[in-house]
Amino acid sequence: MKARPLCLFAMLLAVALATSTTVTFGDEFPVGKWVSLFNGKNLEGWTPKIRYHEAGENYGNTFRVEDGLLKVRYDDDAYPKFDERFGHLFYDQPFSHYRFRVTYRFVGEQANGGPGWATRNSGIMVHGESPDTMTTDQDFPASIEVQLLGGNGKDDRTNANLCTPGTNVVYQGKLHRPHCTKSNSETFHGEDWVTVEIEVRGSKLVRHLIDNQSVLEYTEPQLDDADEHSKMLIEKQGGKLLEGGTISLQSESHPCDFKSVEIMVLDH
Repeated sequence: MKARPLCLFAMLLAVALATSTTVTFGDEFPVGKWVSLFNGKNLEGWTPKIRYHEAGENYGNTFRVEDGLLKVRYDDDAYPKFDERFGHLFYDQPFSHYRFRVTYRFVGEQANGGPGWATRNSGIMVHGESPDTMTTDQDFPASIEVQLLGGNGKDDRTNANLCTPGTNVVYQGKLHRPHCTKSNSETFHGEDWVTVEIEVRGSKLVRHLIDNQSVLEYTEPQLDDADEHSKMLIEKQGGKLLEGGTISLQSESHPCDFKSVEIMVLDH
């Protein structure tokens, strides 16, 4: 199902805050209960946006469902080279106050031509823009990214780090402009399943958790007024502060699987 245009975004966000929702768009989510956003059969309820392609076009079948898993793949015929075709799979409803968790793993080898930093690298984007407001050649949505990262088998690499495409946050009491910030997590090597959770409370708090342990937190997620695309979004929404937005999963050149994708709507 194609995501709604930005002109409906505020209305949809209000609905998401006033009601709770379930798997299919528009149904109610029970507050305080985990609900799967992935039906294990197809991509119903999700919209892909892959760089150089229009929203809704799942180029190369990059996002697919096989064996009950949501998979991210780069077939040779579609990706003889990755060519910076970063992609995102957007859930079709925005949220504001919630807990979101995925159980994922990296598998196989990185797509040919994928950037070195993207090896065993994916992400969850929260407080994001609509896929319909992204330009055709835009690489990442304006959003708050919780990185999903795997180790190379020998070196340390923290997981659930923060990156801020088109955004900033307040971290340790100060406006924080670095693009990426490390968490204090351990390193996860190999192809074992890993569960990462995000607690989001509007603009008041975003917390990253692994195995129920907080590894990073910050406040006041906001659009970056130094970024040209974000300036447009600031004008459309009437301010910088991000109270809610879309949730999306990345395709960033390394194959990965998602076994579960769940949300728990929270009271404000």
